[in-house]
Amino acid sequence: MSPTVHLLLGGLVLLCSYRLDKLTEACSCALSHPQDAYCSSDIVIRAKVVGKKLLKDGPFGTMRYTVKQMKMYKGFNKMKHVQYIHTDASESLCGVKFEMNKYQYLITGRVYDGKVYTGLCNFNEKWDRLTLAQRKGLNHRYQLGCNCRIKPCYSLPCFVTSKNECLWTDLLSYIGYPGHQSRHYTCIQQKEGFCSWYRGWAPPDKTIINATDP
Repeated sequence: MSPTVHLLLGGLVLLCSYRLDKLTEACSCALSHPQDAYCSSDIVIRAKVVGKKLLKDGPFGTMRYTVKQMKMYKGFNKMKHVQYIHTDASESLCGVKFEMNKYQYLITGRVYDGKVYTGLCNFNEKWDRLTLAQRKGLNHRYQLGCNCRIKPCYSLPCFVTSKNECLWTDLLSYIGYPGHQSRHYTCIQQKEGFCSWYRGWAPPDKTIINATDP
C-alpha cells in the first residue's frame, strides 16, 4: 500500500488523498462549505459543457472540456472568458467528469499557467441542484464573507475561538452532506469584524447584517 500523497494544483494543495490498495486507487476530499469553495477559487462560472478532448500529458492524461460560459461570478481579474476546463482524466486522481450538451454546471477551479483546472475536490454541481440561497451566495453574499472563517464541528462540544468564525455543524448530522447550513446559509462579516450566519430573501446590506442562527 502506497503512502498518502497530495495533489499540488497551481500552488494550491487540494484536500485530496490517494491510497493504493491492490492496484486500486481512490480519491477522497475533505468536505467544505460552498462559501469556502467560492472564496478559495480563482474562477467560478456557470457553463454548459459542449465538447471534450483527451490530452496526452501526465501518467493518465488530462481531459480538456470545452464549455459555453453562461455567467462568470468570480475570476474577472484572471481571464475575461473561460473556454476550456482542464481536469485529470482519471477519477482516482480526483478528475471530474461532466456530461456534454445536457446540463448547466456551476464550476469552480484554479488558474495555473493561463489554464483553468478543476477536480472532484472543487465545488462542481449541476445548476438545477443549487438552492436559491446558494445562487444568491454566488451573486454577492459569499464574497461578503470571504474574510470570515467557517469552522467545521465534527463532534460536540465545539466552539468558535475568534470573532470572525462561524460554527459549521452540518457534519454532526446523520443525514450527511450537504446539510442545512451548506444549502441555505452564508457566513457574513458584520460590524466590528464579527461574523455570523445569515439567511434572508432580500439582498443583505453591505455594512450590517441581521443574522439568523441556523
